Amino acid sequence: MKIGIVVINWNGLELLKKYLKKIVDNSPDQNIYVIDNNSKDESLKYINENHNNVRIISLNKNYGFAEGYNIGIQEVNEDYLCIINNDVEVTKDWLEPIKERLNNYPDSIIQPKILDLNNANYFEYAGAAGGFIDKYGYPYCRGRIFETIEKDKNQYKDEEIFWSSGACMFLSKKIFNELGGFDKSFFAHMEEIDFCWRAFNHGYKTHLVSSSKIYHLGAATIKKDSKKTFLNYRNSLLMLTKNLPLKSLLSTLLIRLLMDILSSLRFIFSGKIYHFMSIYRAHFHYYLMLRSLLSKRNNSKIRSN
Repeated sequence: MKIGIVVINWNGLELLKKYLKKIVDNSPDQNIYVIDNNSKDESLKYINENHNNVRIISLNKNYGFAEGYNIGIQEVNEDYLCIINNDVEVTKDWLEPIKERLNNYPDSIIQPKILDLNNANYFEYAGAAGGFIDKYGYPYCRGRIFETIEKDKNQYKDEEIFWSSGACMFLSKKIFNELGGFDKSFFAHMEEIDFCWRAFNHGYKTHLVSSSKIYHLGAATIKKDSKKTFLNYRNSLLMLTKNLPLKSLLSTLLIRLLMDILSSLRFIFSGKIYHFMSIYRAHFHYYLMLRSLLSKRNNSKIRSN
């Protein structure tokens, strides 16, 4: 089985120097691509000089994670894709359990176990042992809830999950194209959860394969700043509006509004004024986008999770 391993990059020269070689060395007989979002550092020069077997897909501007992948993946030839961050270190034989699962369940989305590159015995925040979402649209993972991260004791086995982290996810190109790829209005952050939710609504399942593990640096591309807070809160509202059944959408949004107000007060009391402002900016942007969001709903395909 051939898998197109697709790394997205934007000014990630130092990350490519650290982690791209491991992907190349530990992925024999696979084709590796780097989608470059018009980097201004020497990312492309580094790849050309050190990894001439890696194919570069150069974009004319920074399209972000979502649209960057949508455009770049159309130049990937393989039937199966690995979407992977440039701050991920892969392990020897990481692909073998994935290929076995894809052979048996070709129409599934798959996530490996994601551990913390800086603390290898613990799960990493962005994905851990597979994602779920609560009734108010807040994502969480097995292995981490809020800021609490668990030690990996092999306590989480292979089973169905609700969403796979965009740090590393596998799926067929057919499913990616059928669902229209990632929603470009997200730009970055939570687009993979929205994608997996839409996949669930179309009858596709997402699984953890715990025998495949990777190490993720985390927050290397999107730092924990007010922009990430904005994307986090706005994209969560976008995701709910697109994917929740109508009968529960309005009540959920009202509760979320109250919870987001409380969350904003927490930022005020801790002196994080820009994060406080980002929450209200997120809501303002959401209301501006509401009409177009409602037009994206496919009520015949929306299922209760």
